[in-house]
Amino acid sequence: MKKSLFTLGLIATGLFASAQTRMSLFEEFTGENCPPCASTNPGLNAILLNATNATKVIALKWQVPIPSAPSATWSLYKTNQAEIDWRYKSSGYNYPSQNTSTNAVTNGINSAPSGRLDGQHQWAFGATSDHPFYISNAVIASAQSQTTNFSIQMSETYDANFNNAVVTVTVTSSTAFTSAGTLMFRLCLVEREIAFPTAPGTNGETFFEDVVRKSYPTSITGTAVTSMGTPMPGTWTMGQSQTYTINCAIPSYVHDKGEMAFVGFVQDDGNKKVMQAFRTPKASIPNDAKFVSLTGLTSFTCATNTDPAVLTFKNQGANAITAATITPYIDGVAQTQVMWSGNLAGGTSTALTLGTYTAVTGQHTFSVSISSVSGGDINTANNNGSMAFGLVTSYWGGQVIQPFTTTTFPPNDWMMINPNGGTATWSRSSTVGNGGAGSAKYDFYNNSNVGDNDDLFITPMDLTTSATPMLTFDYAYAQYSSENDKLDVLVSTDCGQNWTNVWTKQGSGLATAPATTGNFVPSAAQWTNAAVSLASVANQAQVLVKFKATSDYGNNLYVDNVNLSGPTSLTKYNQNLVSFDVYPNPASTSATIKTYSAFEQTGVIVVYNTLGQVVKTINVSLAFGINEVALNTSDLATGVYNVVLNTDKGSVTKKLTVTK
Repeated sequence: MKKSLFTLGLIATGLFASAQTRMSLFEEFTGENCPPCASTNPGLNAILLNATNATKVIALKWQVPIPSAPSATWSLYKTNQAEIDWRYKSSGYNYPSQNTSTNAVTNGINSAPSGRLDGQHQWAFGATSDHPFYISNAVIASAQSQTTNFSIQMSETYDANFNNAVVTVTVTSSTAFTSAGTLMFRLCLVEREIAFPTAPGTNGETFFEDVVRKSYPTSITGTAVTSMGTPMPGTWTMGQSQTYTINCAIPSYVHDKGEMAFVGFVQDDGNKKVMQAFRTPKASIPNDAKFVSLTGLTSFTCATNTDPAVLTFKNQGANAITAATITPYIDGVAQTQVMWSGNLAGGTSTALTLGTYTAVTGQHTFSVSISSVSGGDINTANNNGSMAFGLVTSYWGGQVIQPFTTTTFPPNDWMMINPNGGTATWSRSSTVGNGGAGSAKYDFYNNSNVGDNDDLFITPMDLTTSATPMLTFDYAYAQYSSENDKLDVLVSTDCGQNWTNVWTKQGSGLATAPATTGNFVPSAAQWTNAAVSLASVANQAQVLVKFKATSDYGNNLYVDNVNLSGPTSLTKYNQNLVSFDVYPNPASTSATIKTYSAFEQTGVIVVYNTLGQVVKTINVSLAFGINEVALNTSDLATGVYNVVLNTDKGSVTKKLTVTK
């Protein structure tokens, strides 16, 4: 198993009594661009939150730019960059890096994921190394069993809109104590859980726990943080107490105010040891509707309409919710609103069945937004959610040519099915390709869920007049050592109820390059071509073809230059405009013009009646690949029309029947 690291009015809450047991502090240095972090964190979170450890350890997650910072303008790292830089860098707090006791000591955190328990190396408490994979019940128990003379009391008050908080802290020493260096009380605002619809970084991670969002107080010189925390006396007598009042402005980038909590800890900067930690409960917000989940939509279906979606939302506030407005969206386009009414008590949830919605063939995003909540909604950042789904509404009768050179993934009319929602799945590589930049990639390298499988569907095909359909594609793969990662090609003629395997390779039989423990990126010579006969579905009208990747935690797979030949012959013209279709045909109020363009070009669509009169004209800009243009036929009389697409490469005509 790979244990990879990447290198480089006031509302009062949270008052607790002074009697305390020892609470350890676990700090993880993780990253949004770090695939090993995404693989490690689900298991790590389960360890930290299990019943055995929940009363022993408190977590802080610092989102460091290792191996790199997310390139997006917004990310967990960039919103709190200066403070995170101070905490992990050698020029800041300067935690010593020494992955195991036999490694040479370097300055600052230089690998991710990396962990510290009570400011010390994990291996000081019995772990194999500082990789968080090695955190266990026994390691946490060893750290928590260390004696401490400090106890912490904390309470916080928020203003009416939860934009500011005042935290009152009392630290008490049960014995005399002298610190090794400067003794500090450090206070961090965390979000206990953050769920994003899309990953803020490149590792696919969308769910985060115990993320540090802000520290109080901080000292800043220019734009750089130079210290964090409140200095405390270095010498304490038995029974001595210190009380601090800390004003905390809540940053606007907090994702969900209902997930906010404060973590405070006493740390000796002379030896980095954390003596005691404390965490307040999550903020109690009086009015807060929260999106919980979307269910009901199948991963794909062969129909014009979606299945009914079911929205579950929760009253995370104290006051009852009696009304709310639900706005559904398909690919960001608002659908008919739903007006909900009822009596949802604080802390309870309700499920609401929404309608069905239409969309064209391909993968889509269904999303909802909750608004107009009775009594107001203080915390609107948690009112939205989404899920992916696919529809098959038409079948393509031309040729599919897909080099993955455009950024859309999956490509138009393609679909990707990720049954377990895992972060390691099919994606587009913008830098790797056979003959050009761009390919489909499956990340076996970071998918430790052995047996996990994910599907990539090609454009649904109409092969009615094709007696010898053929699929060709290029691929490149290397094992990590001797794993049996697998790639299958399967076909179906009954909308996926039954599948036939027409091509399969795995392990060394799939490999096109020698095994490597590095993250595999193929050279030009490490690609091979596959030619797959689709004779079993020849002359079939409704054909689905998919690539299925099954993980054995090996190394990366790349697929490029997918070509599925349909019945359309390639003339001089349609080498540039490979195919052209109009559906549904006959049409009533609307139709879709669908064309494949071998490159970007402009054109004009002209609709003629049987007298040769122009009844409609549409100017179009065609992108590389499949393009769809809406044609409004509601104002056309019943009859037969010629639909002509003109470009500077020629023209092509299709007949369209309109019925009322």
